[in-house]
Amino acid sequence: MKLRNFFNYLYQFFISRNFPTTLKQGQFYLNSLLLVMLMGILGLGGCQAIQSHKVTHITLWHGVNPPANRDILQKLVDTFNQNHPDIQVESLYVGQQDQQMPKILAAVVGNSPPDLLWYNPTIAGQLVELGALIPLDDKLANSPVKAEIDPALYTSMAYKGKIWSVPFATNNVGVYYRPSLFKAVGITNVPQTWEELQQAAKQLTRDTNGDGKINQHGILLPAGKGEFTVFSWLPFMWSGGGKLVKGDAQSPADVILADNKGAIAALQLWQNLLKNNHAVLSGLERGYEVESLITGKVAMQVTGPWSLGEFKQSGVDFDVFPIPVNQEPATVIGGENLFLFKTTSKREQAAFKFAEYTLSADFQTELALGTGYLPVNIKSRQSQKYQEFVQAQPQLQVFLEQAKHGRSRPIFPGYTRISDSLGRAIEAVLLGKASPEQALKTAQQRLDLIFK
Repeated sequence: MKLRNFFNYLYQFFISRNFPTTLKQGQFYLNSLLLVMLMGILGLGGCQAIQSHKVTHITLWHGVNPPANRDILQKLVDTFNQNHPDIQVESLYVGQQDQQMPKILAAVVGNSPPDLLWYNPTIAGQLVELGALIPLDDKLANSPVKAEIDPALYTSMAYKGKIWSVPFATNNVGVYYRPSLFKAVGITNVPQTWEELQQAAKQLTRDTNGDGKINQHGILLPAGKGEFTVFSWLPFMWSGGGKLVKGDAQSPADVILADNKGAIAALQLWQNLLKNNHAVLSGLERGYEVESLITGKVAMQVTGPWSLGEFKQSGVDFDVFPIPVNQEPATVIGGENLFLFKTTSKREQAAFKFAEYTLSADFQTELALGTGYLPVNIKSRQSQKYQEFVQAQPQLQVFLEQAKHGRSRPIFPGYTRISDSLGRAIEAVLLGKASPEQALKTAQQRLDLIFK
């Protein structure tokens, strides 16, 4: 501000003097005035830079859905910004996760990544290999919040002996259903096995208005080859005794799809449901939408706790049961992690400060109450506020108890290729273009060409 006053003083000095009578003198004074004006402008810019330099601005890219959940996140971000005037986080919705990959890779290659990325853990290996992330071992070691993270989630944070992300929220999938529709056909117990699931789907497939056409199907299955289809199908493969990789391998070359008995059985189950007309497919890549279940066009659907809010708002009756078992109980651990990109030391510190905030019991509790996600913070789960919330929404207990059977998707580089090939196989089977054995063999051949 002193520089601004100095500039004003010099300006007044020049205009208060009589303009020189010779051209040479005029040019001298004019050049001097322009020079001083330039210095003033640069000085004012420097003044502003010093003022803004006190605030560290960072960006968070995410794909939180539905929109109501984005509103919850934004409120929590606003709270952080209000409590940390020296750090301001800009929260940006950049589309569904399948749509984000080109943007993320382009930003990394162009050396203009966000400070924080909300994404499922499967991207970790790829970003590590690109040298885009900062390891978080040392930062977490000095953070009190580390002891509050659910230990089961560490498998989604680590790759090659180092921690590359922190959990933002967690979930798993179960089967939502409409109790009134079950009651209407005389089903008193929820399905616990694959056989019972098929029988229930058969009973629940009906012509409810007598026009000779089926207008209620037993279960909705996700259409398309995207990650949500794969995510919803994996628990059935694991329950059928199948594996994605050999042992504890962390290489895409060790993926086993061909001759995978558990995978074949899971695809056969879904194919049978469709062949018998006891299931119907969702809109293409819209398997997460629950409108058909809410309106009663289907009686069951595989989805997660993020759907609780929509069901509560709808006012319809609903409940949840665990993924039916073939050989062993299983579900898939979902949710997203936060990744911190290499930027500048100051921005990296600010980003971790925000990451610590998202791991805190307060943040996790508010996020869980607003969205239905399961808290990653143990203190949050044990808090009276959250326990009261669970009592009011007993469906959450199914996901909390089922989490002990949860398994994570691989996080090594190349998972997106694996998911794409597996998604193509599932789609081919559901559309009747290939048998489970053929589809998986083709997927394996495609992956072998890529990785071997």
